[in-house]
Amino acid sequence: MKRSCWQVFPKISEEQLYQITYKAKIPISPLIVQLLYNRNIRTNESIESFLAVDERLQNDPFLLPDIDDAVERIRIALQSEEKIAVYGDFDADGITATTLLHEGLKSLGANVVSYIPHRGDEGYGLNNFAISYLSGQGISLLITADCGVSAVPEVVEANRIGMDVVVTDHHNVPSEIPPAVAVIDPKRNDSRYPFNDLAGVGVSYKLLQALTSTLKSENKVEPFLDLVALGTVADMVSLLGENRYLVKRGLEVLHKTKRVGIKELAKCAGIPVSAIDTDVISWVLAPRLNAAGRLDHAGIGLKLLSTDSEEEARHLAISLERKNSERQRLTEVLITKAKEQITEDRIDSPLIMVGGHDFHSGVVGVVAGKLAEEFYRPVVVFEQGSEWTKGSARSVPEVSIIDALVDCGDILHRYGGHPMAAGFTIATDKLSELRMRLTERITEQMDLFKIQPHISIDAEVLLSELQGNTFKMIEQLAPFGSANPYPTFLARNIIVDDCKCVGNSGDHLKFKLSDSKAKWDGIAFKMGRFVKEVTPRIDIVFNLQINEWRGRASLQLNIIDFVPSN
Repeated sequence: MKRSCWQVFPKISEEQLYQITYKAKIPISPLIVQLLYNRNIRTNESIESFLAVDERLQNDPFLLPDIDDAVERIRIALQSEEKIAVYGDFDADGITATTLLHEGLKSLGANVVSYIPHRGDEGYGLNNFAISYLSGQGISLLITADCGVSAVPEVVEANRIGMDVVVTDHHNVPSEIPPAVAVIDPKRNDSRYPFNDLAGVGVSYKLLQALTSTLKSENKVEPFLDLVALGTVADMVSLLGENRYLVKRGLEVLHKTKRVGIKELAKCAGIPVSAIDTDVISWVLAPRLNAAGRLDHAGIGLKLLSTDSEEEARHLAISLERKNSERQRLTEVLITKAKEQITEDRIDSPLIMVGGHDFHSGVVGVVAGKLAEEFYRPVVVFEQGSEWTKGSARSVPEVSIIDALVDCGDILHRYGGHPMAAGFTIATDKLSELRMRLTERITEQMDLFKIQPHISIDAEVLLSELQGNTFKMIEQLAPFGSANPYPTFLARNIIVDDCKCVGNSGDHLKFKLSDSKAKWDGIAFKMGRFVKEVTPRIDIVFNLQINEWRGRASLQLNIIDFVPSN
């Protein structure tokens, strides 16, 4: 049986293929044309800039809304030697955005401090306690990083006590924006910026770009691209368009980074800095940076990225390593608790909503993500307090969870996020009403008979077509990530020459496969339980990957799914 529905992209027509390859200024194979076509890269100009990954993908920062007002207000603050605070979010995107703005402003001579709220005590975004505290420290200009676009009452309070606010954010924009000096968010309806999917650290980078340009500073902004790559990949925004350039260049800066904190973080995880790619950021570095804000205080991650001391960096990296291990353990405990609450009727519901007093707010988002992946439903997981409840939501591509929360905004104390991930705070006595209304809104968005897990497949191929320099050509599409996933292929009627369970508990399947012209090794991770479904001939869905074993590197098939051939 298929574990997911297989969806193969339509094959490009011969006429379209001819038009692209005939006019292309660079040699390009039909398979690469198909892969680009699937990613909506369909003109010769866009193909050329995509493959070149050059500055043509960058956009003018002065096209961002309110950017001129922000630059002018910061210029005045620099000239008047005002005390500035950068106020960031507690995830990896927020930490990198805060570090970038703090260091960038300091290099321009600013008197600047950083502030990141405590997830458990203060919650997400601006809050009046922090505003009052910073005002008492003499802060007259507050600049947000990766938050603030929905903080209307908090900005009103800041203005009341004489503090100006510049918002830099990338989250969905509510109908009412804060009365700040500037609200810089590429998702604003009135934005002229041609790319609306920058991460929070990307928006911060564009502000610094505009500021240094206006001040005619000789300071370079490119050295900050290591932070941009780290935060952009961690936040799982699209890696097409401008983000492709920022991450590609950022990885190059990362490989030569002078930040001892990043070096020590990678060292603790056993990864050479030169080997950092989007997968390493997603699965190794970002979880460790996020662990600080989940179980302690994100200030640990902030110090790690900023410190010049190797000794301090080593201690901080070790601390994050331990916190990440604790986060993993706690996540498994809470997933078990959550599943105990998921009855048969809830599995069939459009929304799974679970939680309780003993759910830790720092990991409810991770738990929600795991459950959404397993049950392929929007999931809300919450930590219930006596007065207030904090929740985190994760969704599936067919349902925008932030749209559903916006429709419940009148009963939420605060909320924010993206179509696939969001968070909120609500009065505990409103939880039942929230469950009912979210279920209604989500039901309106989705047709349960069409919502099922699926694998998007770029092309059906013959194994023999993937020999030679095909892998090298595919790597030209890197960096891979959201909206530019690693290419996935389908091959039918493949001969199984050998198959066996491998791993300590037989969790994986190791294959030797062939067609009439080619032989390949294959590995199917976490699919050992399906060994009885292996037949002499199978259809496989797979990626190409490099297998490194005992100092030797070889190309193999990473099998995502398989079924017996008809």
